[in-house]
Amino acid sequence: MAGVGVDEAMPNDLKNTAEQIAVEAAHLVRTAWVRMRSGGEVAVDTKSAETDVVTAVDRESEELVRARLERIRPGEPVLGEEGGGALGGGVTWVVDPIDGTVNFLYGLPAFAVSIAAQIDGVSVAGAVVEPVSGRRWTAVRGGGAWLGGDRLSVSAADRLDLALVGMGFSYARDRRVRQGRLTADLVGQVRDIRRRGAASLDLCAVAAGWLDGYFEHGLHRWDWAAGALIAREAGATVLLPGEAADLGEDATFAASPGIAAELRAALAEGGAAEV
Repeated sequence: MAGVGVDEAMPNDLKNTAEQIAVEAAHLVRTAWVRMRSGGEVAVDTKSAETDVVTAVDRESEELVRARLERIRPGEPVLGEEGGGALGGGVTWVVDPIDGTVNFLYGLPAFAVSIAAQIDGVSVAGAVVEPVSGRRWTAVRGGGAWLGGDRLSVSAADRLDLALVGMGFSYARDRRVRQGRLTADLVGQVRDIRRRGAASLDLCAVAAGWLDGYFEHGLHRWDWAAGALIAREAGATVLLPGEAADLGEDATFAASPGIAAELRAALAEGGAAEV
């Protein structure tokens, strides 16, 4: 059966599908996390660097997502962190089966399952589900962003010196050192900086007003596909990789409108484009 075409794709249906499947995958991930914390073992491999890890649970989670999508939305392509894939015509599903794998591995509860539906490379629906807390973040393009039953809105921050900003760092040592210098330059210009280790959750935190801004280099599409939509639908100024040369071609940026221009300028002045 052919996949559903663009004209037939209903964003609310796509959001419901993303949320339903993300909840199932989150249950699988949480069960494995609890078992691991009780002394169980999980197989671990590395990818781009020794610090860039993937677990058997990442793969099991993505396999579950792919199987459910094939059953519910047969024929639609999937781009996943572990199983690969490519953007196709019509709807493409973009999947991060565990965003924050290092946190998962260390027992930190800050990780999530992220699923977005994109059309022509643009997110139109998405869900981010936290296995440990059970929080469900969702959005539909043009329809707002939600945390459970509560509609989300970014903070009213209007001063950079009072802003709480999230940052992320590369797995590559040399780049991480450069990012550290950028962070050191910024920390004197803001209230404080947070480093959570899961891009989707940082973007959701901007949507909820828990962070006033967030910036990171080197994210992949599956890292931001759902979270960036949620942030944008909550009112954030969002720039995706390729949209802000002054911050670097692979920069992802989200901020409350009241500080967005000032934060962007501070990052650019600090040499973000060279990181």
